[in-house]
Amino acid sequence: MSLMSGYFVAGTDTGVGKTLVSCILLREFVARGAAAVGMKPVASGCVATAAGWVSEDVSRLMAAGNVTAPREWINPYAFKPSVAPHIAARLAGASIRLPRIRAAFHKLRERADVVVVEGIGGFRVPLSERRDTADLARILGLPVILVVGMKLGCLNHALLTAEAIRGRGLRLAGWVANRIDPGMAEFEANVEALQERLNASLLGVIPHLSGSVPEHVAPALDWAKSLPVNNLALRRGQ
Repeated sequence: MSLMSGYFVAGTDTGVGKTLVSCILLREFVARGAAAVGMKPVASGCVATAAGWVSEDVSRLMAAGNVTAPREWINPYAFKPSVAPHIAARLAGASIRLPRIRAAFHKLRERADVVVVEGIGGFRVPLSERRDTADLARILGLPVILVVGMKLGCLNHALLTAEAIRGRGLRLAGWVANRIDPGMAEFEANVEALQERLNASLLGVIPHLSGSVPEHVAPALDWAKSLPVNNLALRRGQ
């Protein structure tokens, strides 16, 4: 099997569209002939089912990919409270361990050509007393796609996040502008300011979307087709 690659999808904050972007990427890679799988190492706000704690985000990632894998590989840590991961883990009497996440990631690598890993909240969300999601991104070593939630304050959030990504020795492969605030003043000027300062490709702009979005049919999301794929092994055996 050829060497597998993938991306780590980070966000400037929680609720900025990381799951949406991850699903768009997965569907695009599947359309190009890749065996693609999503991963969300840690999820909070899960609901109890017969199969255990289930995250809606994880279910969306599983539906967008085309690789069958155990849910515990795709989502090693699932917690009920919608709070920061390290707090949710403490309330559950558990601890989030990066080696366990890395082991699950490598299992997914063996089954897929492309793994899209969705981060948790912003890029520096604590996972334990000493570790955060930046440490997680670093041990996985994937290029990072930054989802910028376009709202007042996003310039500072985006620039600081990009600085943190590069400070961990990771490559910022590009960024996506997601207009989460439809009333944001001077939207285009803010996008232009980030284009001038982030020193990374603007992969696409997602307009404000209300309600549930069918990632595989929404015409406004065609930006993923322009994503560079020269570092991806798109077909087994190539």
